[in-house]
Amino acid sequence: MSSALPIPPREGNLEAPTRHPLDWKNPLFYYQAALDAELERVFHICHGCRRCVSLCQAFPTLFDLVDESKTMEVDGVAKSDYAKVVEQCYLCDLCYQTKCPYVPPHPWNVDFPHVMLRAKAAAHKRGETELSAKILSSTTAVGKLSTIPVVVDAVNALNRSPSARKLLEKTLGVHRDARVPEYATQTARKRLKYLNGNGEAQVAGRTRGRIAIFATCYCNYSQPEPVEDLAAVLRHNGIAVKLVEREVCCGMPKLELGDLENVEKYKKQNIPVMATAIRDGWDITATIPSCVLMFKQELPLMFPGDEDVQLVKRHMFDPFEYLWQRYKAGLLKTEFRQGLGKTAYHAPCHQRVQNIGPKTRDVLALIPDTEIQMIERCSGHDGTYGVKAKTYALSRKIAKPVEARVEQIAPAHFASDCPMAASHIAHGLGDHPPAESPIGLLRRAYGI
Repeated sequence: MSSALPIPPREGNLEAPTRHPLDWKNPLFYYQAALDAELERVFHICHGCRRCVSLCQAFPTLFDLVDESKTMEVDGVAKSDYAKVVEQCYLCDLCYQTKCPYVPPHPWNVDFPHVMLRAKAAAHKRGETELSAKILSSTTAVGKLSTIPVVVDAVNALNRSPSARKLLEKTLGVHRDARVPEYATQTARKRLKYLNGNGEAQVAGRTRGRIAIFATCYCNYSQPEPVEDLAAVLRHNGIAVKLVEREVCCGMPKLELGDLENVEKYKKQNIPVMATAIRDGWDITATIPSCVLMFKQELPLMFPGDEDVQLVKRHMFDPFEYLWQRYKAGLLKTEFRQGLGKTAYHAPCHQRVQNIGPKTRDVLALIPDTEIQMIERCSGHDGTYGVKAKTYALSRKIAKPVEARVEQIAPAHFASDCPMAASHIAHGLGDHPPAESPIGLLRRAYGI
């Protein structure tokens, strides 16, 4: 007879999904017995549903553990094996936002990503995080070191060397075949130091016509072009632009490790600067969806009583969300010089879960002689999941349906708002077509 946890009777729920604050400073948050009980409860509900089986490797791992157990129920799975499920979750949030029918305010109160985060945080608190993972997630420190003028060429050369990549696999666990970013000889912040924020501001919807760009670790140190393109497009549309005065990592890489203390450390450096800019009349945007989501969702849930965090949440925008609001108010220029033809556009997970709709597609669709084919499926990259030796093959498996769709579309252009996702997919396609950024395509269409 199964000893599976009882499930309460299902009640109808037509309300919009909501999220509870993350009670991460409560000692019970890390208490293993309470955590195991919540994992078992959530796993039991997931086992009875299985709608999310195609999203990532976490759910197939869970269901295989259940199906191979003696009872073929969650009670037959050893609690020590719960970590195998947690390891496969990279907090894309798609299960919560697009699949699960039992998210709050449903009485079953299932928040799979946050119970995974809780398990990661408990493991990190016990000192189980590998040194290699700590190094890979220290994006600001690694970026600063790797872009030192004398160092940058050596780092890029080593990343292209097969023998060096074998060593990197042994030491840091980065798969030898995974595509890793090249570091820029000149960072985005150096390239755009001329931005002065001059310009007359016009309010449109929630936008105030003055915006400060959070450059992000990845784009600042490895791919400055999207930041330059974004600044050019905004200025072309009469929007005053500057960079956020100073910044460190948004905290998403550390969040995905469960290193919540370092998330708080970064928050204490970023939020006061951004809040001051907002009070001075600036909105904020960033060129990486994960960074936008960090300030829109994760930090507000971690620090619900922090007024500055909530202020930043209200004034943080996805770039195309911002442009669409300007368009709806008649303030976006639509005189384009060049069409894009057939374009395969991949919508990243961390943009989809912002609940803003497909604004990138909508803006690009304004361009004449342009056909946008949107792909809504995870790329499998997630910052480090797509490069780590132990998960690289799984990440390629997750990316395969996206790659197949791009091949089927046979586009003139392929782009994703997330440059890491775009590069990962293009790598699987042999760079046919190469990865581009949507904001870069918009700049090309404007001819600026």
